[in-house]
Amino acid sequence: MPFKFERLAIPDVLLIETHEVGDGRGFFREIYKRSAFAAAGISDVFVQENQSSSPRGVLRGLHYQRPPHAQSKLVRVIAGRIFDVAVDVRPDSPTMGQWIGTELSADDRKMIYIPSWCAHGFCVLSERADVVYHTSSEYSPEDEAGVAWNDPALGIEWPVTHPIMSARDSSWPPLMLARAASGRTAGDK
Repeated sequence: MPFKFERLAIPDVLLIETHEVGDGRGFFREIYKRSAFAAAGISDVFVQENQSSSPRGVLRGLHYQRPPHAQSKLVRVIAGRIFDVAVDVRPDSPTMGQWIGTELSADDRKMIYIPSWCAHGFCVLSERADVVYHTSSEYSPEDEAGVAWNDPALGIEWPVTHPIMSARDSSWPPLMLARAASGRTAGDK
């Protein structure tokens, strides 16, 4: 079953469409096929799967993990609709500090691949949204980092102005301070 990989404004951040086969029983679709993803330039092997469920207005992020536990993510929505964001946090990248935002929904069944050198976050646009994502590294609390969702230097155009957030997500520093404080980012080797 073919996949369609669309490159977005930040290199290697990909919007992915899958092919669906349906009949009176419902539908079938492949979500991940290692050979197809490798052919599109995604060599990650996914080792952990996470799911979140959140009401309208919740904003989660912007998160990333530092090496050696940096995580690439394959994100999809199984119920509802979200605005999903990836930010390039590599210090020497020509796209450092740039972001992409795209809407994902259970209706369109698109996914997004986010490389390990990006911070990731999303906000819920529907009454409720269930988000599932695979990661290329297991969660490591000591390597967790984040960037302020409303960092003016990033200028992310979130579709919410007063999101519902955790205390932790509300306290992440701006990107430049996050880099200085941690001494390393998701892009450092």
